Amino acid sequence: MRLALSALLILGACTTGGAPGAGPLGALTSSLQNPSMDGRRGPVEVQVKSAYPVILSEIAAGGGPELTRAMDLARIPASDRPARLIQLQGDLPLYSGNPGALILALLVYGG
Repeated sequence: MRLALSALLILGACTTGGAPGAGPLGALTSSLQNPSMDGRRGPVEVQVKSAYPVILSEIAAGGGPELTRAMDLARIPASDRPARLIQLQGDLPLYSGNPGALILALLVYGG
């Protein structure tokens, strides 16, 4: 019972009470259902998975050609990239060992 209550509180904290799709879970759900990502997902996934260790090191170092290529494929606007790089650096522990999370982040940042 205590575990169920804890889970309910945690999931409840993830909602904002706003529009459908708001909050972290809504962003994930919306991005997975977004048909505009379908054409980008494959190329971004191939790039990230083929250069994964290099991309992780480039994130930590502040950029590099493999990360730039992944951002190009994800269609992240050049004007957004400095802020997105800071976000990627802050979340780097999440992406270590989880290329899928990095792929999803890049796709969401690409809009």
